[in-house]
Amino acid sequence: MRWLFVLLLFVGNVAFCQWKDYMIGVKGDTLNRVDKSGKRQGPWVLKYDQVRGEPGFEEEGQFVEDRKEGTWRKYSLMGDLLAIQQYRWGFLDGQSQYFNVAGNIVREESWRAFNPDKLYDTVDVEDVMNPGNYSQVIIKNEGSSIKHGTWKFYDPGTGFINKTEFYLLGKVDKSNEPATLATDTLSVARKKTAKPKEVLDYEKKNAGKKKIRVRDGHVNY
Repeated sequence: MRWLFVLLLFVGNVAFCQWKDYMIGVKGDTLNRVDKSGKRQGPWVLKYDQVRGEPGFEEEGQFVEDRKEGTWRKYSLMGDLLAIQQYRWGFLDGQSQYFNVAGNIVREESWRAFNPDKLYDTVDVEDVMNPGNYSQVIIKNEGSSIKHGTWKFYDPGTGFINKTEFYLLGKVDKSNEPATLATDTLSVARKKTAKPKEVLDYEKKNAGKKKIRVRDGHVNY
């Protein structure tokens, strides 16, 4: 039993020796690892204090070769979940969700990350005329994220979508916006209603004359 304890202690020391720096979490796990080359690796917790009126926050997620990778969660300093973000190569990629302090969703974003190690990258673009069919577009790599896909903005109180935006490689994609009944109704309501012929004839006949008060049943108090 004694030899087993010594062996486990030796293995643990060897594992820790591969890190230039690290910290032990409350559950005994190794966090905030920095390898011998100075790159962040594995699970990390980042804390940002309040600065110039901006509220502080904490982030937790994984680093791979000093770049954020996979799912990251953002919390207020009080522990409220503020965001769930997806990363690739250190940039936002895929869907990210944002919440208010009450836990209600307020926004969904869609991003496309580019591999900073490549000069050019390919993006799958859906054919508007043939949904479900995609073609690859080769674009110059700027080494960052661009808006790509559907963005949704919610009413935190009701959970209903207030606004939807569509982006194609960083630009607003109008061709992918569905025509909704609400939008059509609003457009019609905003149009000026044509006056009946009788009203037009009356206005023409009495143009320039003193306005005649018409009894319409309204009662003044």
